[in-house]
Formats: sequence, C-alpha cells, structure tokens
Amino acid sequence: MATVRKSSKSCTVNPLKMSQPMGGAMAFMGIKDCMPMLHGSQGCTSFGLVLLVRHFREAIPLQTTAMSEVATILGGLENVEQAIVNIVKKGKPAMIGICSTGVTETKGDDVDGYIRLIRNKHPEFADVELVYVSTPDFKDAFQDGWPKTVLKLIEGLVPEDRDGVVRDPRRVNVLPGCHLTPGDLDEFRDIVEDFGLLPYFVPDLSGSLDGHIPDDFTPTTLGGSSVEDIRTMGRATLTIALGEQMRGPAEVLERRTGTPFHLFDRLTGLGPNDELMSLLSRISGRPVPLKYRRQRGQLVDAMLDGHFFFGGKRIAIGAEPDLLWNIAGWMTDLGCKIAAAVTTTESPVLERLPVETVLIGDLEDLESAAVGCDLLVTHSHGRQAAERLNIPFFRAGVPMFDRLGAAHEISVGYRGSRDLIFEVGNMFIAAAHEPTADSWRTEPAPSEAGLPIPAH
Repeated sequence: MATVRKSSKSCTVNPLKMSQPMGGAMAFMGIKDCMPMLHGSQGCTSFGLVLLVRHFREAIPLQTTAMSEVATILGGLENVEQAIVNIVKKGKPAMIGICSTGVTETKGDDVDGYIRLIRNKHPEFADVELVYVSTPDFKDAFQDGWPKTVLKLIEGLVPEDRDGVVRDPRRVNVLPGCHLTPGDLDEFRDIVEDFGLLPYFVPDLSGSLDGHIPDDFTPTTLGGSSVEDIRTMGRATLTIALGEQMRGPAEVLERRTGTPFHLFDRLTGLGPNDELMSLLSRISGRPVPLKYRRQRGQLVDAMLDGHFFFGGKRIAIGAEPDLLWNIAGWMTDLGCKIAAAVTTTESPVLERLPVETVLIGDLEDLESAAVGCDLLVTHSHGRQAAERLNIPFFRAGVPMFDRLGAAHEISVGYRGSRDLIFEVGNMFIAAAHEPTADSWRTEPAPSEAGLPIPAH
C-alpha cells in the first residue's frame, strides 16, 4: 500500500495540476449546444482558453462574467445576469454551464440565488438550462471539477423516478472520466456498439472536440450529449463509469433512477479489458465478437514482444490520479517499476498504487524524484525536465500542446493497449546505446587479464 503525502514547500514550482474550473468547463464542453462560462475575472478565462485551444487545436467556446475589483466586492449578480442575457441573445444555447473561480468563491457569491432571480426576471429564458457548479481554484484540481460538473448535470436534469421508468435493454449510460480523450470515447463507443448496445456518453467530448469541421459556424459547442440524452439517463439498463472519479455521479444516478452501475478504474491492459468484454457479453446476451478475440491475441503477442524492453525499467509519472493509476498499472503489468509518482489531488486509488510513496506536488518534485529513471511520463510542461534529465519523455494528459493529435490518442481497449506498448517500447529501443568495437566487451579477455587460455 502506497503512502500518500503532500508537498511541504512554501510555493509551487512549475505546476503539475490544472485548476478545478478548467475541469468543470471542459465537462460542459461535452454537452451539445452548451456555452461554458467562468464566473470570475477575464484573466481567469483567458488563461484557461489559451491552454485548451493549444491542446485541442480547435475553437473553444468559453465565456466570462468579467468581474472587476468593484464588482467582486459588491457582488456579481449584475455581471452574471448581463452575461447570460448576451449569451442567450447571440448564441441561443440549450445550456449555459457556470463554473465559479477563486475570486468569486472568496467573496461568497450565491450564484444559485442569482439564477433564481434571473429566471424570475427573464421568463423568456425558460427553455435554457442554467447549471452552476462550485469550483474554487484555490483547492482541489482538474480531476475534481469534472465529476462535480457531471454530478450537477445529473442532479439538475435527471428526474427522480426509480419505479415508473421504462427501461431500454439496449441502452447503456457511459460516464467517462476527464483522463480519457475523445479518441478513447470513440474506441469505447465502437466496442459497446459491436455488442448490439446503444451507448450514451455524458459528457461526450468525442462529439464536440474530436477535430471535425462543422457545416455551419456555431458559437456554442459543436456536439456532444444533448440535454434530452441527460434527462432520459434513467431509461438505461446499466451505467458504466470509467475512472474512480466517476463513482460519485454513478451512485447519485443509481439513487435517482435505480439504474445500476459498474465502475472500471482503468481500461488499459489485458485484465481490465477481459472484464469489460465479459460484462458487455453478459448484458447483451451475445458472445464476444471474433474481432475482439483477435485483438486480444494481438495484445498478448505485443506484451510478449515488448516485455524484453519494459522489464526492469524505472518509470517516473506525474498525472491526475485516475490517469496516474491507469499508466502505473499498465506499466507494472509489463514489468516496469514505478520509481516516482506525483499527482495533483487526493483519490482512493492513490493508496493502491504499486509504489512506496505518492506525492501530491509539482513538476519540480517529479524532476527531483526522476533522477536515474528510464522514462518520464507527464503532460507537455514536463518536456524541459526530461531534457535536463536526458531521459525519454512520454506525453500524457492535458495539456499536450507540442505534438499533434492529442485529442485522438487512444489508450483503451485491446487495440489501444497494444499500440501503447509499441509507442513506449520503441522509445526504449531508440534510447538504447548500440555497442561499438571498443565498448562491446565489459570484461577483459583471459589473455588480457593474465589468465591461462583454456585448451580446446
């Protein structure tokens, strides 16, 4: 069992974590015709907007209440109202998702109360969903903001009805964590549909931030889960939660609708995907398609081919808890040793990590602990540390702004797990030093050491 401790430094140096409001805003970006909005200063929104634009390389819909110093002190009702009025008039969204920031949380703005006043004053906004999530950025991290937003969506839109709901035996709710990419969601959707089931993702970044070009310009999100999809989540026969962070939303959905859930804390590797195939086969009543039996064989073969290069390697990882758990478990399956683990926030999975100590810290802590390691794993802000350490660098998580295709990376399923073996294994092979004529022998020959030469 790992020991979890927090860094005792006076300040953060080269931050690893992103803020809670960014996690909440990105979850809203997985809702169709939604306009995410940060209740705070313009600077809070601008920095987050730049970060997400660089990661996804797409136009990111994100608005602000533009709180000034005076407005912050006096209260933000007028700013919130004006922002909502402008967004509805210009964008005609189905939903406006509001995330708080440290400025307005410190003041103590009652945004839920503001929304009630605004609805009374503007009955013409009755068909626009207004969802508020408390996400102060002076506590918690990106991974905390995401499930809080999903929880609010369920509590605000899904009616409580455990007995009167007509179940669709083919429908499956999917609650993906923020550590999964749009490419992961597309892969997972294909897997579920191949069993004859209908997956409904909440949120669904694969519909909004997958890099497609729309036919017409829209100021809101391009796609994702619709408001109606969320309202009818109680009709599903099962909810599949992906990541420990989604346990809370899945439990609330079960209490409200009676829909049971199954949680996968990771979907990279052989064992977790065997469990997934067994579950889908059981609830669909269909055998596992030959396509996945073949992919499983390919993954096992890739593990056999790759373990020569992974075995005994020392890995340093810095990531959000669920992503850290996913990568560490997969690396350990292949024979690696997790020499350093740094994360951003607390989570039940941290104590189960295959490492002595997990540090809630920053990239400076990760760099110090990664000395002598064979691979550094974190997001793009760790690239300078890898250069200084002179070790291979595998990018994972958000942001990933110095490489193309961040939204299309796949790490789930048999195929995603197999391709990860090839990608990281090739990094190990490229980093190996080929012996030369002068470096081939590490010990002197018998004649050079003054020893008798054995007779043949």
